[in-house]
Amino acid sequence: EVLKTLSGAGLTISMSRRGNCWDNACAESFFSLMKREWLHHLGLISRREMEDAVAYYIGEYYDNVRSHETLGGLAPRAYELAA
Repeated sequence: EVLKTLSGAGLTISMSRRGNCWDNACAESFFSLMKREWLHHLGLISRREMEDAVAYYIGEYYDNVRSHETLGGLAPRAYELAA
């Protein structure tokens, strides 16, 4: 019933297929990190403020400021510029 309703509205759900619990692991890991590092401390805010906070985290903080261990301690943008 849920799938019919979503499909009828032209929406696609983000769910793993049976027996494949890892296909969404990267996205789940990212959103968990974002909530833990950035959004948790904001408390209750409006939807617009949340949209702005998420956009800032992804577009500014995560790409330009946050160091990544797998990139030798550099932020993704700095890593790309150094390559």
